[in-house]
Amino acid sequence: MKELVVISGKGGTGKTTFAASFAALAERKVLADCDVDAADLHLLLHPDVLREESFPGRAVARIVPERCTQCGFCVKACRFEAIVETQDGICVDPVACEGCGLCKFVCPEGAVEMEEATAGKWFLSDTPHGPMVHAKLGVAQENSGKLVTMVRQQARLLAEEQGLELALVDGPPGIGCPMISAITGADMALVVTEPTLSGAYDMGRALDVAKHFGVRAVVAVNKADINPENTESIRRDCSEQGVEVVGEVPFDRKVVEALVDGRIAVDGGKSPAAKEIIRIWERIKESLEI
Repeated sequence: MKELVVISGKGGTGKTTFAASFAALAERKVLADCDVDAADLHLLLHPDVLREESFPGRAVARIVPERCTQCGFCVKACRFEAIVETQDGICVDPVACEGCGLCKFVCPEGAVEMEEATAGKWFLSDTPHGPMVHAKLGVAQENSGKLVTMVRQQARLLAEEQGLELALVDGPPGIGCPMISAITGADMALVVTEPTLSGAYDMGRALDVAKHFGVRAVVAVNKADINPENTESIRRDCSEQGVEVVGEVPFDRKVVEALVDGRIAVDGGKSPAAKEIIRIWERIKESLEI
């Protein structure tokens, strides 16, 4: 089984547009939306949830009223100001609590317990273009990359069970822990960029991360014709680094209309952008030998 991860150094470059299009074009694949902070692949693939599982997060302190003598040691010890004294006694703000456990350590009455919170949920769904694993991070929960890893693991397990030949991953933007969790060990990373200064800069950072973790990366320039000079600069920078530019997608209002309607960009396959995305997929498919 091969794994292709679609990433971008910044948000808004069209990463999910490419991932959804490849989902429609690829055969014998499992889909994974690893952008758990702001998952949106489901908006285009319209999944039917078959399975829902909770994902544990960090431990959060809880005061046991029956044991608490309101000595205030925990209040003074908490550097995050997550424990406060109220008219109803001492209580914990679960959003502010970092789960360090110092309050439990200093409590002389053993009135503090650490409870595992739910950080989010992950889902196994069926879509018109194949099975998909996706997730939703809870409010005020941190994405350390663990939930991303869970989504990837479940997608790979599903691919092995069903004998699928490709895991297609819509990765998170940026170059932080979630992105690293999404690309580590992948066969190829497609970096989607745009011909702007910030797009080119963040593309470079994404390529550096991929290189550091030994992941082969290729580049696609989205809306390439809105600034030909910057597109040429991106092409030149990639050439100097030995990175292949697999395609340059023109700005196309048909794509905008499709996304607004909740449709995939390559539906119909006749617009200029759709034709180029299809051509890019064929190049990647040939390169991955699938």
